[in-house]
Amino acid sequence: MAIEFYDVRKREKVAVDEGNIKKKTYTRETKAGKMQTRYAFVAEVDGSKLTKFVSQADWEALDRPLAD
Repeated sequence: MAIEFYDVRKREKVAVDEGNIKKKTYTRETKAGKMQTRYAFVAEVDGSKLTKFVSQADWEALDRPLAD
């Protein structure tokens, strides 16, 4: 199954096979002092690094390794 990313350089949507996708989390502290975690899929296609932010449920459902 392919997952759709948006390639900013090409200005079009790109379908990426699940085998080329890795999972990543981004954690930051908000102005209010709370820790916020965002979940994303990352891939590289034709030299472009692609990132797609997803829900925690979608992130946990996909069985892929974590990105560095």
